[in-house]
Amino acid sequence: MPLTNLFPLSLYNSKIILSNDEKKNLVDHIIQCKKKGENKRYKENTFAWTGDQEGYGEIHNQEIFKNLFESIKIKVIEYLDLLSIDHTQLDIYFQRSWATISEEKEFIGRHSHSQSHLSFAYYLKKNENDSKIIFWDTHKANEFIPELFDSPTIKNKKIIKKRDMLNSSHATIEPKEGDIIIFPSKTFHSTEKNKQNSQRISISADISFFARDHSFLEHMTPPFNSWKKF
Repeated sequence: MPLTNLFPLSLYNSKIILSNDEKKNLVDHIIQCKKKGENKRYKENTFAWTGDQEGYGEIHNQEIFKNLFESIKIKVIEYLDLLSIDHTQLDIYFQRSWATISEEKEFIGRHSHSQSHLSFAYYLKKNENDSKIIFWDTHKANEFIPELFDSPTIKNKKIIKKRDMLNSSHATIEPKEGDIIIFPSKTFHSTEKNKQNSQRISISADISFFARDHSFLEHMTPPFNSWKKF
């Protein structure tokens, strides 16, 4: 094939299997949080319920989630290893975390997490053939004609004969229950509407990295012990 493909976006997709008891405890806990939450922004049949917007964020600091986040740390380090990044030179922090509950017809709109470095979604409860997560390519490096990939007119005329990763503005992944997907936080993403008459529950967090030795590292954040609050 005469094409040379450059600069891929590499997402990490793996499994974390919890015991039935631990899964049930987490699901029950998250559902109770939703019932107790302020729910000022949440309205049924629109955007999904996200705990960090309703008074239930930073769940990585809660004892009930300790085992899960220990497993997630292992997955994050494996992702770094696959990218040939030496994690031993970095301090790694969970900075924000939350649970999401998607009822039927609810979804998460297109967004990114520009305040962090990596983000993830772990699917604690999910039915087969439920909605997918969508990742968006904001650069569209191969789009040499404006709106070539997204114009409804171009789509109707079938100028693009076959859709694939070379000529698309977005890609979808259909995660299964127990899957974890890790990706650069700057990547825009969204979800399809929940197609099932049941809840989809996921757990997400934002992760930040700090250089342990920041000498001569202009573009990496120095460790907290060198900061001063004013």
